[in-house]
Amino acid sequence: MFCLTLVCIPISIIWFNMEKLLVFLGQDQDIAHEAGRYAAWLIPGLFSYAVTQPLTRYFQNQSMIKPLLVTSCLVFCLHVPLCWLLVYKSRLGFLGGAVAMGLSSWLSAILLGSIMCFSSACSETRAPLSMETFNGVGEFFRYALPSAAMVCLEWWSFELIILLSGLLPNPELETSVLSICLQTISTVSAIPIAIAAAASTRISNELGAGNSRAAHIVVYTSMFLAVVESLVVSMSLLVGSHVFGYIFSSDERTVDYVAKMAPFVSLSIILDGLQAVLAGIARGCGWQHIGAYINLGAFYLCGIPFAATLAFWFNLKGVGLWIGIQAGALLQNFLLGLFTGFTNWQNQAFEARKRMALA
Repeated sequence: MFCLTLVCIPISIIWFNMEKLLVFLGQDQDIAHEAGRYAAWLIPGLFSYAVTQPLTRYFQNQSMIKPLLVTSCLVFCLHVPLCWLLVYKSRLGFLGGAVAMGLSSWLSAILLGSIMCFSSACSETRAPLSMETFNGVGEFFRYALPSAAMVCLEWWSFELIILLSGLLPNPELETSVLSICLQTISTVSAIPIAIAAAASTRISNELGAGNSRAAHIVVYTSMFLAVVESLVVSMSLLVGSHVFGYIFSSDERTVDYVAKMAPFVSLSIILDGLQAVLAGIARGCGWQHIGAYINLGAFYLCGIPFAATLAFWFNLKGVGLWIGIQAGALLQNFLLGLFTGFTNWQNQAFEARKRMALA
């Protein structure tokens, strides 16, 4: 929690100055102003993640899923009406969404923290706060930095696509549609991310216990689940492509553009589902640094240059940006799959036990 709180400080400074940053990057002044206001209102909720993320891992590593499930359901049931009230019944408008997210995030942090502090199921794993806590800061950052780089390099590439869409003709339409596509991917990726979290925890536990065969089985099981889930969701999106845009907008141009993008987004759902699980496997095996290098090459040496070429040189606009970034995602999946397929799992178990002995 201490380390993540430190990380939140520079992020909050960036968010507070988001309007100036977006204008500097050539974005439309009105869009930059509203985005900057929204980002600033997100800052209070940012620090809650420094609490919820360690607690989530704390429960996951002990296979204590019920506290996470109950907390998530309760917060969700409260978040929906709270968000509606703040957006439509207060003077905050769209800023009410940011306030609702912050309040819900802090409620989740309080509930999970209370369960950890007062539940008898956590009595044997609770560690008292002491100076020894800070001894592991260096070790934490040694794995956390490449793991964060692995995630950030991927997500920043998609955000960069949104920024590039602001340089196209009719930036309001282009940024709106690509933001809808990105929001769709973010929403439907919840299930693959959950599978990835379970796979990462199980693989790291099995390798630590020396059960290389069990870890190998987890890999194929999680991949199978990801493929089935992604196919179901992507097919559902294709079937409802002509009405899907109405979830986000009543503007006919936006709805038609979203329908045009639906086949490409459907492919993205499959690629993203596979990627989430492969990335979870990589984290469970301690390959965070390899994953970071793969994401750097796949998205920044392949995907983004290809996307910019299609959008601006071949005049494919937003469609070209999305096709290009998916080319990077395809390369990312191929490389991560290559490492996973040729892994010696017995050797991985040996290395995991060696790291545990050193710790």
